[in-house]
Amino acid sequence: MITVRTVVDRVGPTLLHALHLPDESAAVADVVIAEPAAATTPGAGDLVLGVAVPDAGAAVALLKDSAGREATAVLVKAPIAQQSAVRGAAKRAGIGLIEVHEATAWAQLVWLLRTVLDAEADESDTLEADPAAGDLFRLADAVASVVDAPVTIEDTNSRVLAYSARQDLTDPARVATIVGRRIPDDVLARFRSRGVFRDLTRGRQTIFVPGQKDGTLPRLIAPVRMGGELLGSMWAVVDGPVPDERAAAFADTAPVVALHLLRRRAHSDVRRRAYAEVLRELLHGEAGPRKAVAELGLTEQPHRVVVIDTPGGDTLDGEGMRLALLERLSQGVGRQPVAAEHAGLLYAVVPEHGGAGTWPQLRTALDDMQAGPKAGELHAAAGGAYELGDMPASRAEADEALGLLRSGVVPGRTVTFDEVWTPLILHRTATAARAANVTGLGPLRVLLEHDQAQGTEYVDTLYHWLRHPGDPRSAAAALQVHPNTLRYRMRKLLDLAGLDLDDPDVRLALIAQLLTLRWS
Repeated sequence: MITVRTVVDRVGPTLLHALHLPDESAAVADVVIAEPAAATTPGAGDLVLGVAVPDAGAAVALLKDSAGREATAVLVKAPIAQQSAVRGAAKRAGIGLIEVHEATAWAQLVWLLRTVLDAEADESDTLEADPAAGDLFRLADAVASVVDAPVTIEDTNSRVLAYSARQDLTDPARVATIVGRRIPDDVLARFRSRGVFRDLTRGRQTIFVPGQKDGTLPRLIAPVRMGGELLGSMWAVVDGPVPDERAAAFADTAPVVALHLLRRRAHSDVRRRAYAEVLRELLHGEAGPRKAVAELGLTEQPHRVVVIDTPGGDTLDGEGMRLALLERLSQGVGRQPVAAEHAGLLYAVVPEHGGAGTWPQLRTALDDMQAGPKAGELHAAAGGAYELGDMPASRAEADEALGLLRSGVVPGRTVTFDEVWTPLILHRTATAARAANVTGLGPLRVLLEHDQAQGTEYVDTLYHWLRHPGDPRSAAAALQVHPNTLRYRMRKLLDLAGLDLDDPDVRLALIAQLLTLRWS
């Protein structure tokens, strides 16, 4: 049985907003329309649609009546639902109150709610199938018959979601769009230069784009909206200007397409959340290998956790960049990695060896992306290769390696934990030593205070002298000074601090202190 929270989430915030849900796990049985002229009355678990609620008083009465019949929630349009009397009545009656976007048609909402309820039985068995995909292709055929032209249905990123038959009667640009699953960049640029996408956002019913000199045929385009939000668009390849009646009929199909896109998006969101939750459980040791194999499609072989830091962090822009990155990576490795977002980062679990989607292929794809405009802000680190039951260890290693990349301690943009064992040892040692305050012991404090007061560089000089034992030229080169300058500094700092560098224990202690200053 589907819960009221699931219904609200699947329909989405464009149409519904839960103002009060005393029990988010309450089951939903059916959808009932509350109309004065209708004899239908709600039953236990029903969603009650306040279709004929003219004011707050009528909404309060409907809430009380529905609560007495054990309905799960009442749906009321804005702005009535937001009034304090209505919200207070819902809380006192202990019934859910859900706000419906003011521009939403009740008939469309009823259809969408029933679609969500009907799809629950199928989705409870598997999250793999998209229940709206086949319907969307059939709908594209229906729209094509209305406009008498081959049609594609696309999202707001110009990706093809479905297309009709008769695409053989189109042009090379349309063929490339379907084969590549999105409008090619050069074609996209031409349509953008003509203001097509600007017009899509301005609420026009249809947009006609004449044919172009390169052989691209004319297009009739209709935006797909619901509740004021642009969800996508429909593109028909036509012979020339379309009669007003046929263009209007084409535009009239948009609300039906919008319902399908909303249903598709709702299903994808739920599926992605469930998928991501299993992956997070695996990374934190809360899901076993058997569940990972069954629900994530992983295989029983060593895997690595890869963490990717993208520009934008934990923001909407950052989320969009991570989704785009996932799509690009899926093209680069031959299959989409098992990945999920967490705390502004993208985590992926990839096999160490085998066919498509292995760590070597993913790394190659990441390296190929480094030439992009944001390449300097993209970092990726892979933990060690472990059995599926040990993914938390690989995740911890990936996080630690990413930290070294972000801080600049390790050069480059993509590394594996195995490759950076030297800086990892130094960093861990320095971090532990700093907690023990080893830098506050002995004569090193004298050099630190002198550098701070006099602007000298005795501490750095000592570090490079010890780092290049018996090789003053290399130490001087690291400091970018003449070897004689290096020797002069060493005499001065040794006199100042009273150090005996002939004692091997003194040298080891100083190295530990200087390492802590540089690496912690």
